[in-house]
Amino acid sequence: MAASTDVPRLFDPVSASGAETAQVREAAPTVAREAKSGGNGSPTATGESPPPEPDAGHYEADSIQTLEGLEAVRKRPGMYIGGTGSDGLMHLVWELIDNGVDEAAAGHARRIDVTFGGDGSVTVRDDGRGIPVGCPPGRDVSAVEVVFSELHAGGKFGSGTNGSAYGASGGLHGVGASVVNALSERMRVEVGRDGHVWRLDFSERLAGRRDGDGFTPTHDLQRLKPTRRTFTQVRFWPDWELFDEAAAFDYAATCERVRLMCHLVPGLRATVSDRRRGAGGEPFDFRSERGLGGLVAELAGGAGAAVTRIIDVSGGGRFEEKVPVDGVLTTVERECSVSAALQWTDGYRSNVASFVNTIPTPSGGTHLAGFERALTRAVNDVLLDGSKKLARSGERAGREEVQEGLVAALQVVLPEPQFRGQTKQELGTPAVQSIVYEAVKSALTEWFGSEGPRSNVTALRAKISDAVEAKAASRQLQADRRKASALGSTGLPDKLADCRVHGPDSELVIVEGESAAGPAKAGRNAHNVAILPLRGKLVNAAKASLRQVLENAEAQALFRSVGAGVGADFDSGAARYGRIVILCDADVDGSHIRCLLLTLIHAYMRPLLTEGRVYAAQPPLYTTRVGKETHRAFSDAERDVIGARLAKGRRGGTEAIRWQRFKGLGEMNTDELAHCALDPATRTLRRITVADAAEARKLLDVLMGSDVAQRRDYIGRHSSLVDPATLDI
Repeated sequence: MAASTDVPRLFDPVSASGAETAQVREAAPTVAREAKSGGNGSPTATGESPPPEPDAGHYEADSIQTLEGLEAVRKRPGMYIGGTGSDGLMHLVWELIDNGVDEAAAGHARRIDVTFGGDGSVTVRDDGRGIPVGCPPGRDVSAVEVVFSELHAGGKFGSGTNGSAYGASGGLHGVGASVVNALSERMRVEVGRDGHVWRLDFSERLAGRRDGDGFTPTHDLQRLKPTRRTFTQVRFWPDWELFDEAAAFDYAATCERVRLMCHLVPGLRATVSDRRRGAGGEPFDFRSERGLGGLVAELAGGAGAAVTRIIDVSGGGRFEEKVPVDGVLTTVERECSVSAALQWTDGYRSNVASFVNTIPTPSGGTHLAGFERALTRAVNDVLLDGSKKLARSGERAGREEVQEGLVAALQVVLPEPQFRGQTKQELGTPAVQSIVYEAVKSALTEWFGSEGPRSNVTALRAKISDAVEAKAASRQLQADRRKASALGSTGLPDKLADCRVHGPDSELVIVEGESAAGPAKAGRNAHNVAILPLRGKLVNAAKASLRQVLENAEAQALFRSVGAGVGADFDSGAARYGRIVILCDADVDGSHIRCLLLTLIHAYMRPLLTEGRVYAAQPPLYTTRVGKETHRAFSDAERDVIGARLAKGRRGGTEAIRWQRFKGLGEMNTDELAHCALDPATRTLRRITVADAAEARKLLDVLMGSDVAQRRDYIGRHSSLVDPATLDI
């Protein structure tokens, strides 16, 4: 074939005679340096004197340059592959993989193989139709050469007299394969087509970087051997001088990419082999027959327990857009198909993967906008319609609440989609949004209304309703904080008797009732001990919703006093006190209140428990005075032991020892309460662990839950521990 003179080239094919030279990469820097030599007045590689240094202020007609052919790619690679780091390097691999996937999506390929070679090369092979080896109309070079050496050349343009070889594809701009060639120092293309294997080699001529010449154009497409198979195999060696020093191929990312592709094209089989030094291991081999449903099942595997089964969505529509047809701007009708798979889990994070044709769109676009809008509308109009809890509050679910725990995959297929940018990370075709919206909303409306299992629908309704309530409660908490800040400079509850110094050595003592608050305030060390009395009934956090907890006055007082947030927003480092000390009566009522407090802390301030900053003071149950000494007992057994010791040699024996049983902390005077619960030198504290708090929560579930039989069994098993004389009946 004669050389074509109508298109200037930076890279031209060369004969593949001789063995492949592994020294190409090592020799290139030396040749480049020789070609560019000439510093300090030395001659260049051609023996000519170096050109004069350009004038930085010179701006005339001769300053205007035109970058021709693939030269523009090498000059500004970031415009085509996003950068010159590892992501840009991997984009070269994605371009070739996408071409093979397009063949599979069109029904012409069933297998793709990717190989990382030990010589720094990457090979991508598919068993599709093979790139045509004939000459395009009006050209005297093969279609293989045109595809890999000219920008905006390919078989995926949907308009024109001859139409497109693909109904819908990932390659759209006709630059992917040629960009890979432009940024490689060497490339070999082999094609199985028309009964033979054909080969075309491309090699960089470094002198061409200087003056555009220096190539040996030989456009021979070599016919190697007969074959009945059809395929396309591309092997390239990147030009490492164009990439960052730390740039490297990512084997794991490639495996993940082809795994996604196999889900998008059910039945496609992909393998990835790593033959680089030290790699080892078996090749990655993957195939999926389940489509998007299989992808969602994989993604949902580590997201939590399933709330619903996988919901499949399919639909589509038509739209019109203006495109050039044979040089004339014409309105054409497009068809867009929509596929999606969804599953809600009991987790909190969402994971929604979106695709256009076979291209992942991590930045979303119009198709994802339509998907999210349809989800929100269907949930509010159908799933939550008639919810009594939300009807009373007037709350509606937003995007975050609807997608809490959602795992989904969305794919739209359409010819010539409009992407925002060459790297195709975001879809810009406007009409796709409404098509996706209608398809998804219609499918979910039917699933919520009649098609979905009732248990799934009920569980999902409860999950999203709880999320909506949590959002409202969080908003209420913010309002409470603003209101608290308006009440005073610190926003602390009025009933808190605060200390003067805060930090690790300070403590908040929570006391039961106003009767105990008086002696506690009088007996404390006001320097570092704060007193918070509980006046009303504390909410049972094991049964109450977040809103109910935040509306409880006693819970609010505790949260404001600690000052470190609530629930997921709790920051133990911001807590105003180093310790929390629970001081309750030594009777059954005191134990009940202590359990409620521990349950609240376990549910909404758990880091305090994990860090060992929660304690329970142990006030005595009995006290007696013998002579000038006061003796205290913390249990009936301890009372008997102390009584027997004091009764020795005393007339009347143990009967002569008069014990006073404290019914409440309010019966203690200031000195007694300070001695047994406030003075670090004399008091007894028990550190509460997460396990203790969990046990308290479990006990509340038994004694205050709705399971009467469970409560009866528990009381029966522990009846021997109950003294009938202490029962308040």
